[in-house]
Amino acid sequence: MVYQILVSDPLSEDGIQPLRKADGVEITIQTALTPEQLAEKIHEYDALLVRSQTQVTRDLISKATNLKVIGRAGVGVDNIDLEAATEFGVLVVNAPDGNTNSAAEHTMAMIMSLARNIPQAFYALKHNKWDRKSYVGVELKNKTLGVVGLGRIGAEVAFRAKGQRMNVKAYDPFLTEEKAKKMGIGYGTLEEVLQSADFITVHTPLLKETKHLINQKAFEQMKDGVQIVNCARGGIIDEEALYQAIVTKKVAGAALDVFEEEPITDHKLLELPEVIATPHLGASTKEAQENVAIDVSKDVVTFLTGGLARNPVNLPSVPKEVMNKIEPYFHLSEKLGIFLTNLTQEAMEEVNIYYAGDLTDVEVSPLTRNTVKGLLKRHLGDHVNDVNATYLAEKKGITINEHKTSSSKGFTNLLTVEVRTNLGTRSVAGTLLNGLGARLVKVDDYSVDVIPEGHMVFVRHKDQPGAIGRVGTLLAKELVNIATMQVGRSNVGGDAIMILTVDKHLEKEGLEQLKQLSDIYGVTAIDL
Repeated sequence: MVYQILVSDPLSEDGIQPLRKADGVEITIQTALTPEQLAEKIHEYDALLVRSQTQVTRDLISKATNLKVIGRAGVGVDNIDLEAATEFGVLVVNAPDGNTNSAAEHTMAMIMSLARNIPQAFYALKHNKWDRKSYVGVELKNKTLGVVGLGRIGAEVAFRAKGQRMNVKAYDPFLTEEKAKKMGIGYGTLEEVLQSADFITVHTPLLKETKHLINQKAFEQMKDGVQIVNCARGGIIDEEALYQAIVTKKVAGAALDVFEEEPITDHKLLELPEVIATPHLGASTKEAQENVAIDVSKDVVTFLTGGLARNPVNLPSVPKEVMNKIEPYFHLSEKLGIFLTNLTQEAMEEVNIYYAGDLTDVEVSPLTRNTVKGLLKRHLGDHVNDVNATYLAEKKGITINEHKTSSSKGFTNLLTVEVRTNLGTRSVAGTLLNGLGARLVKVDDYSVDVIPEGHMVFVRHKDQPGAIGRVGTLLAKELVNIATMQVGRSNVGGDAIMILTVDKHLEKEGLEQLKQLSDIYGVTAIDL
């Protein structure tokens, strides 16, 4: 069989060499097709390779009757309808590693340029000013680089910074002291990294939890004269707070490759002499563009010839008979993961997933991936999916164990998720009740009965008269309406929990007030 592959966006010739060298493959390169022309042709092809130009919509996918795989030469898949691709059984692959080196090198270039005032000095020289006194810099040797986010790029930056004889201290929700020690870097909480660093570089995805992660409060914790670098995503740093921190001399300088709104040329940060900037060039090297094309071309060929894709983005096909049995549990498994990761603040070391009752008779690996996706989603966002969840967990050093047990504790089916950290073990269990849907039935050792939906407030407290009333009264003052409440306790007068379903998300100020109430040990807002 000869597979037909369409390349609809410009890719380097070196990048598509894996396609040209593959047996049983024919390539068509047409990079100027209109959406209408592409829609007319797409049914002829088994694979489609794109960058960011081609919009792979639901309508286009529905017309692609022979399409088996879509390859995105790059990381982002915003131009591809992943839900439609999954629905129509089309695998989507991307190239998340191809620009790692490029982005890390650009980050180091920005750090060095910031430290030595290179752009400012060059600008002055271009305008006929020989000015040495105004551009005295600082050495990187023996300075502390705080790395916020230690994924692929963050780890590469840390490695390079050590080569400059910098002291590196990192924060990442998946980083442990043991891992940091193996890498030869320091380990700290976010606050510890902010407080100790001379330079701070961010390398997290842009998520709800990381938007404006570096804000006014964060700047207040930093050293005077700290220098800030963002070559990750616009929005991780609060740009207004950064502007004020520079104006007040709290921050000595900033190097920015990304902004909250792009393209941008008239931002007030660009008016400050302490700021240097580039127009989102982190992945803009010839090598990176070639690497992402090579990576995705290899994956497309591998998948078409019966192998497993290295970088899948969506869920691959599952036999229909298996899917029919496990599909009702997908919603529950992900919600259990999301719920538990919100209760687990420390880095996860091991995850145990126990299947009992009806679940022991079916193939559950798709449910395991879905559960792990829920556990990682809080920190990795849409980058994690059902296919790559266990792979990403392993890359983070998290061991995933799958168990089947006959002990269903009286339930027809029972799914229990357990997470082990350096401080102990947390667990949550859920079931499907006939006609009633999903339920959380146990949190740690406390029995509950909670529908895993909506906005929740999880409270650990002492089992004393008035504790529930005080929580309800404070929420009333915050105009937060309680829809349901479940209480579990270990023994009379001992430790207890309450899980409240509320009508809106409880903001940080409300959480802090709850934590100040007597007999309250801890409060967590969870959005399911």
